[in-house]
Amino acid sequence: MVFRFLLLSDEVEDFKREIQIDADATFFDLHKAILKSVEYKDGEMTSFFLCSDDWEKEKEITLVEMDTSSEEDSYTMEASVLNDFLEDEHQKLMYIYDYITERAFFMELREIITGKNLAEAVCTKSTGNPPEQFIDFDTTLATTSALDVGENFYGDEGYDLDELDAEGFDGLDNPPLPSDEEF
Repeated sequence: MVFRFLLLSDEVEDFKREIQIDADATFFDLHKAILKSVEYKDGEMTSFFLCSDDWEKEKEITLVEMDTSSEEDSYTMEASVLNDFLEDEHQKLMYIYDYITERAFFMELREIITGKNLAEAVCTKSTGNPPEQFIDFDTTLATTSALDVGENFYGDEGYDLDELDAEGFDGLDNPPLPSDEEF
């Protein structure tokens, strides 16, 4: 059985990748296929998330074992077979490739092809350039417009009590006390 995945990015509008992989492959094999299809460097912390139909993260499958003391199960890519986690077409996944800024590819299991096997994953369609693997914070800071954080950043330094409008504030000097019934 073969899974056909579609990868999209919310950063680059015309970016698309289609990857076909055997259902008995691991998430690590899929991870390697994604890196190869977008020409990203290996060795960075990444994770897959199985998502709801509304893209809410439900189950995480990490590249390396995380030392968690939580009661939730921990899954690693090398030990997790695709077929054990994915059963239905249109299953949504997220592949986090930049942990610092939580940048991700949005994935969908587009098709389950029965009666076919693949020795290794293959990128069957490639459109557009992928987003940069890392954000260069120095360049980003230099190219963004300077934010005016002068003395008026939070408004006027002071205010004049005479400028405050007292309308609508009647009765605030002596507010009524709540009755015992309201407690």
